[in-house]
Amino acid sequence: MKIGLISDTHIPVNAQELPIQLAKAFAGVELILHAGDIYLPSVLDELSRLAPVYAAYGDGDARLGIKLNTDSRLREVHVLSVDGLRLGLTHTLRQRGAAIARVFETPVDIAVCGHTHESNVERDNGVLIINPGSATLPHHQLNRLGTVAILNVANGKADVNIIQLTREA
Repeated sequence: MKIGLISDTHIPVNAQELPIQLAKAFAGVELILHAGDIYLPSVLDELSRLAPVYAAYGDGDARLGIKLNTDSRLREVHVLSVDGLRLGLTHTLRQRGAAIARVFETPVDIAVCGHTHESNVERDNGVLIINPGSATLPHHQLNRLGTVAILNVANGKADVNIIQLTREA
């Protein structure tokens, strides 16, 4: 399964819309996971034109008063089973090691998070941890090109690629 990963879009505070390059970057994805700080629920509608969407509730969403119960796609934490692997989605993942399982209330093979605005892929205690960075505000800096990620899961194995968005559509 090809999964698009995105986080920290902050629309309309730090960007007016999703980057136009996103459609190209997410071409052929079967699912999109947004790791929080969405700000406008309509962002999820726009992403859902590309593929089904699940999203994590971010700390910025809380400050803006977005309610968890207003959109069934939005939760504090999602845990999905994908091609034999358990995948967890949340906004902030400060925990490492065995504590990751407490965040998701179950052991996971893959943890997707956001919050830092910096893309990162690492393994910790057997868990693949992916932060796609920010699509609109990388490294908390305006007017820079952001990042997203593609996660491929098949036959119980996962690989991930961070994609640097370009100025080309």
